[in-house]
Amino acid sequence: MAEEKAVKTARSRPAKAGKKAGADTHRLRIKVRAYEHAILDRSVKQIIDTAARYDAKVVGPVPLPIDIRKYTVNRSSFIDKDSREQFEMRIHKRMIDIVDPAPKVIEALTNIDLPSGVSIDVKML
Repeated sequence: MAEEKAVKTARSRPAKAGKKAGADTHRLRIKVRAYEHAILDRSVKQIIDTAARYDAKVVGPVPLPIDIRKYTVNRSSFIDKDSREQFEMRIHKRMIDIVDPAPKVIEALTNIDLPSGVSIDVKML
């Protein structure tokens, strides 16, 4: 019985299947946000074209869920509490990953000219 316990504890566990072989690759994650989806799509295309010009591997664009902010206000200032108006703001988002970016790609993306109303977040993973 003691020998069986020793055999059970001496066994090694199998490696986890979730890890990939190329775990030391770097990614440049770009999140783009805008109120208008047409401007957002043009900006994303411009980013992808810039990355493709330097032969970078691009993953995406991945559409992310739309943030919808709703506001309800009274139509009148004093009377008629039942009379209200509702407004909403929609924030459209896309995510782009660039795998193993070269320094030229990063420099080109920092110098890119995007239209107003488009915000961009860049992270190195």
